[in-house]
Amino acid sequence: MSVQAEGAELAEPNGEDTPAHARPRRAGGTIRRRVVRTLALPVATTLVLLTIVAVGEIGNYRSASATARAVTIDLAVQELIQGLQDERGLTAGLLGGNDGFRAELLPARDQVDLRRTEVEGLLEDDGVVEQRAAAAVLQLDGLAGVRAGTDTGSGERAATFAFYSARIADLGNLDFDLDGTSDEELSRGAAALEALGDIKEATAQERAFLNGVFSASGFKRGEFLQFVTMRSTKDAALTAFDRYANSTERAARDYALDTGAAREAAYFEEVALLSGDGKYLQVNPQSWWSAQTTVLDDMLQLEHHIGSVITARATTLEDEATVRMGVLLGAVLVCLAGSVWLATVASRSVARPLSVLANEANRLASTQLPEAVQRAATGDSTAPPSSVRVPRGASIEVKLVADAFDRVQATAYSLATEQATLRRTTAESLANLGRRNQNLLRRQLGFITKLEREESNPTGLANLFELDHLATRMRRNAESLLVLVGAASPRQLSDPLQVSDVIRAAVSEVEEYRRVTLRRVDDTLVNGTGVSGIAHMLAELIENGLAFSPPDVDVEIHGRRIGGTYLIAVMDQGIGMSPADMQRANERLRGEGDFITAPARFLGHYVVGRLALQMGIDVQLTPSPVTGVTARITLPAELLAEQQTIGSTPRPAARPIAAAVEPRRLPQSSPEPAPEAATTAVITADRPLVSTAIEYVVVDDIPAGDATAPRTVNGLRKRTPRAQRAPSPSPSSPASSPEKPAPVTDSPEAVRDRLNALRGGIQRGNAETARLP
Repeated sequence: MSVQAEGAELAEPNGEDTPAHARPRRAGGTIRRRVVRTLALPVATTLVLLTIVAVGEIGNYRSASATARAVTIDLAVQELIQGLQDERGLTAGLLGGNDGFRAELLPARDQVDLRRTEVEGLLEDDGVVEQRAAAAVLQLDGLAGVRAGTDTGSGERAATFAFYSARIADLGNLDFDLDGTSDEELSRGAAALEALGDIKEATAQERAFLNGVFSASGFKRGEFLQFVTMRSTKDAALTAFDRYANSTERAARDYALDTGAAREAAYFEEVALLSGDGKYLQVNPQSWWSAQTTVLDDMLQLEHHIGSVITARATTLEDEATVRMGVLLGAVLVCLAGSVWLATVASRSVARPLSVLANEANRLASTQLPEAVQRAATGDSTAPPSSVRVPRGASIEVKLVADAFDRVQATAYSLATEQATLRRTTAESLANLGRRNQNLLRRQLGFITKLEREESNPTGLANLFELDHLATRMRRNAESLLVLVGAASPRQLSDPLQVSDVIRAAVSEVEEYRRVTLRRVDDTLVNGTGVSGIAHMLAELIENGLAFSPPDVDVEIHGRRIGGTYLIAVMDQGIGMSPADMQRANERLRGEGDFITAPARFLGHYVVGRLALQMGIDVQLTPSPVTGVTARITLPAELLAEQQTIGSTPRPAARPIAAAVEPRRLPQSSPEPAPEAATTAVITADRPLVSTAIEYVVVDDIPAGDATAPRTVNGLRKRTPRAQRAPSPSPSSPASSPEKPAPVTDSPEAVRDRLNALRGGIQRGNAETARLP
């Protein structure tokens, strides 16, 4: 109950009472996280660089793939161009008047349509090159009208030739992005292929143009100049091809231009060059057409060869890019795995030894060092605890930390053993001091008892009773000191005692005992071995309740038998306690904590806790029904004794009970006559209880002043039976006249207190006498 003002003491702002596991974690993270953060930057940088390289390789792969596809489309377009060139030449010959080409024209047209379908099949994707080629192929839709004009003969040779040439030029001038590749060999091959296409177109134009000229037996006005231009274009294309083609491709070109058909076509070209406008030419158009067609077919084969070389090179580049991307991906995975492995190894190499070292430190702090200190405190051993174990493979820094822990342990053990020795010495000194005080107080109480026996003045006797009460409380404090230091009190009883008497004994040891009210208390016996400790506990709790209750409010005590246990409730109507304060108070009442480091105002709780722990008593504070605190003391069955039946054992002549600190003897000058055989309480020399023990004696009504009358061992006169009494002197005899009582000089309050004490003693004596057998 005295913890009602404890809240301000324990709510320390520095948080020293907060357990270590309940404190918030400090910022900084674990070692593993720090290692990860350390490796994050270089790993991220490496990944960025690898990503850049990967993007480049992906670009190379896409470029090679696009080049290969573009070459495939280009070759298909060249096939279509070849077909258009054949159809153009045959159409020009037919319109020139050579009806023999009509039979060859229909298959040529079918070939153009077939190759157009093949090209359109390659243009299904939505790429840039595909869109360009599709737009050029779409221009061939006008072939139907041109073909119809050719078949009916309504078409003009120059316009028809121009239409075919425009469509062929659109297809031939398509940009397949072959020059955008970064590979030099691929770029050179693409340029050679483009130059070869120009050669073919120039050759095809020349074939178609001369086919019409030869069929018309000569050049018309302006056609010779057109032929010379075509021949110059072909020569420029041949020069460009020689610049881009390699030796193999040039050799293939030379072979294609040195065949019999090529030499025959060259002869026809020389004949045409020697003729101008208006001259008659006698050349077989079929021979010219056949020879030049063979040359074009050879150039187409050369074009396919160069295209296949470009495609192979693009495929090689694509495969190399794929391999590099695979290697790069593997390198990325290896780098990531290596980084994770390095981070794991680095963190484990540091964190695992530190974790083992932390466990060692925890074992040192929680088990090893306390056990060593306990052994040193009890004097069993003075050997220091073992050194901190260092994990295998620990780094030098961890070993330095372990050495530091060893030094800390040695210093802590040295300080702890010194403190333990000091505490043990202090406890022994306090126990010695407590025993000395207890012996002195016992002697003092014996001397006070002797003075009480010899004192007949009511005022002096009341003062002695008050002194007796103070000495009794001082003795309780001395016993509390012995309890705190672990020294047992020598005061024990052999016989059981009523629990009501134990409660009264506790009440007699508090200062304001008049404010204590006993309510219903069920009868039961308490073993003599536990009477002293239980009375001491009750006295501490009752005094707590009185200290924290208003001065005009009583503290109530209840006692109930509950099964095999007995419950004593000390209820006050004081200021109460907060739940946190009550929880900490109950911890002290369970024997937890150390009284040396606690505030002095809580010593009473530690005394109760030590006694409760020793005797197996449960003490708990709970809120009172209205206000205040109720202390519940549950006595186990081991501390209770069976009730004795009437007549089973002889009643002792002097039965100890708890006596309130009232005047213990009936004064001779009492304002009220005492009835015959009235009883009162007289303090005995031995005091087996925490409170003052008493015995009952019968006070006779022998007049005071007869020194020869027999007396008891306590100094009181013995009662003489009526049959043996001497005759009373007559009232007229001067000797028998009673002396006039001395005037009362005490205050009315003192007189009232003595009268109340007298009345209470008479009532208790009568009650006890009525129960005597």
